[in-house]
Amino acid sequence: MATNIKGKKLVIVESPTKQKTISKILGNDFLVRSSFGHVRDLPQHDMGVDIDNNFTPTYEPVPRAKKMLPELNAAAKNAPEIYLATDPDREGEAIAWHLVELLKLPKERYQRIFFHEITPAAIKESFSHARKIDENLVNAQQARRILDRIVGYKLSPLLWKKITRGLSAGRVQSVAVRLLAERAKEIKDFKEQDYWTLSAQFEKPNTAPKFWARVTKWQGKNIEQTTTYHLFAEDYKVKNTVFDNEAKLAPLSEVLRKGPNTVVKVEKKEVKQKPKPPFITSSLQQDAYNKLGFSSQKTMMTAQTLYEGIDVEGQTVGLITYMRTDSFNVSKLLQEQTKKFIGEKYGAQFVPAKQPIYKSKVMGAQEAHESIHPTDVRRTPQNLKPFLTSDQYKLYELIWLRFVASQMADAVFNTVAIDIAAGDEKTCLLRANGRTVKFPGYLSIYKDQDEEENNEESTSALLPVLAEGDTLNLLDISSKAHKTTPPPCYNEASLIKTLEKHGIGRPSTYAPTIKTILDRKYIARQPKTSKLIATDLGITVTESLKGFFKEIMDLSYTADVEEKLDEVAEGGQKWVKLLSDFYVNFKRELDEADKGMQRPAAQPTEEKCPVCGKFMLKKRSRFGEYLVCSDETCKGKINLSSSGEKVAPEPTNEVCDKCGSPMVIRTGRRGKFMACSAYPKCKNTYSVDAEGKKVASTGPIVTDRLCEKCGKPFVLRSSRRGEFLGCSGYPKCKTIVTVTPEEIAQIKAAHEAKQKKN
Repeated sequence: MATNIKGKKLVIVESPTKQKTISKILGNDFLVRSSFGHVRDLPQHDMGVDIDNNFTPTYEPVPRAKKMLPELNAAAKNAPEIYLATDPDREGEAIAWHLVELLKLPKERYQRIFFHEITPAAIKESFSHARKIDENLVNAQQARRILDRIVGYKLSPLLWKKITRGLSAGRVQSVAVRLLAERAKEIKDFKEQDYWTLSAQFEKPNTAPKFWARVTKWQGKNIEQTTTYHLFAEDYKVKNTVFDNEAKLAPLSEVLRKGPNTVVKVEKKEVKQKPKPPFITSSLQQDAYNKLGFSSQKTMMTAQTLYEGIDVEGQTVGLITYMRTDSFNVSKLLQEQTKKFIGEKYGAQFVPAKQPIYKSKVMGAQEAHESIHPTDVRRTPQNLKPFLTSDQYKLYELIWLRFVASQMADAVFNTVAIDIAAGDEKTCLLRANGRTVKFPGYLSIYKDQDEEENNEESTSALLPVLAEGDTLNLLDISSKAHKTTPPPCYNEASLIKTLEKHGIGRPSTYAPTIKTILDRKYIARQPKTSKLIATDLGITVTESLKGFFKEIMDLSYTADVEEKLDEVAEGGQKWVKLLSDFYVNFKRELDEADKGMQRPAAQPTEEKCPVCGKFMLKKRSRFGEYLVCSDETCKGKINLSSSGEKVAPEPTNEVCDKCGSPMVIRTGRRGKFMACSAYPKCKNTYSVDAEGKKVASTGPIVTDRLCEKCGKPFVLRSSRRGEFLGCSGYPKCKTIVTVTPEEIAQIKAAHEAKQKKN
């Protein structure tokens, strides 16, 4: 292979897909190789940070990097020029730096290039802006990694000690869990109130259409009231009316029926509505969730494929710009192309007089980056549909439509508001609102979420031509009962919006943060609604941490750390000082928590133990709550569901082949399994299939076949991928052998025959 690579310029990217796409663009003069992601990291089983020595990190090559390093070394040795083309963000800069360190590249041997889209023009242009590694960006990423490692490695053992084993904590994830834990408390504490509204249907004599108006004032006072609840992350406004029971509506109805009902004010306005800016990471995740039902992780994985390249008619093409960004920027070249495209496809009236400029409101936004948009607006979703998967098509269409809409003219509406007096104007006043589209503008291709959720009370009423002094006929009166509603549960979109609002985390962290706290069972996703709720475990951990770690668990402090990391990236702050300032208070809080944090006590219950009849205690593990017998010598235990209900064993028609007792289906930490009902006297268990039928013993079956490497017998084991033979000398000997279904059946038959014989 060395003869083929000699003399070629080397370009190192971090993704095999990017390698394939960029290789085709650069041609035979370049050798493009992938690092397959990160090449070095802090050690897996050790903190790897020398706190007493200026927080010096110890990095190790990741396992995958050890295999590909010889190839990269050989390519670098023979290359006259080396270009590091990792992603255009801090993480990409850090990967480039780690490559320099691992490959031992002197400064004169490499150049750093980056691009926001994988297109021939962008990649070739990047070589004209080649530079050295930006150490400020690397230090910002390094500081974040070390900060998160210290928090994780110091807090997790504390949680093991004070709550239960297997727990973990993190700087961003713990605040995210707190958002959901506090919301659960806010919903629980919310006091529901009843209230009524009253509307009347009118017509202007001999004039269509009929229309409804809502009572807004009674006896000179506004009937609508707004109560503000001060929540953990945001204030929540709840609207109701002064009519807290239906009987109070009777005088209004009487006044309306008596009349006269007269138009006292007609207010007409032309209102312009601007399009929203192109997507950034957070808004893409929110819209993909709301419009497509995509999780944040699915959105990012799908966007990655569109960015890295899709085969279109034999050519690999990067369809969108880099998907981890917080900037609304669009290149002048693309804006000009889009302006021409809009004029040709939709008409000159849809082209705005001035090209729009969107300023980011995101804390710490990297304005030099590009927003998420198509690399070529002429590649319409419909034209690309044959080359995309269903998910790729849906996401590309969403990105394309949002971007094109962001470059179009404003929507224009004619609005009208009508005030109607029932009897005396000071006694009862009603209002009807109407809106008609004068010019659709960007709304002709893209509806905002707010636009889709407009209701008839706010905008959609169709009104006749009315003038002040017109007398109206009353046709109907309608009263409606309402209840004030508590703050809504978070979903992925609203959680990301709140994290972004408070400057917690960065675009690249939203999806992995949500995945992490779901995996650790601190939060759960409701099956039907996909709402995110804090579990009992998440609430317990949150309550334990916020009592001692006020800074880490505080929204403003977490955002302040992000700002300081931004300062490091810009060269205005030393990364070691940032870590040192953080650690002084963190160490003090850690010591106080070690002394003062109490393990949550087991709660007594009225439930009686199924084994001995004594009362049971409610305890909690990282897998959830469960009941255990109050007698420590008894092994009685009942699992509880996430909602706190008993998970009763399901009866089966199977009989235990060891003791003859009935077998039941139980639920454990790894899902459902079949167990003997005589437990704990008999501990016989079997795994079950999706229909609850017995499939195999959960215990490994020792076979007569011997390992060729160490001579020990093979054991039939099972994994998520199926059953296989593994050496019984594991972990010293890790030999595994695949087996056919016929061989598995023979092994199990021989095992069952031996069991019966014994």
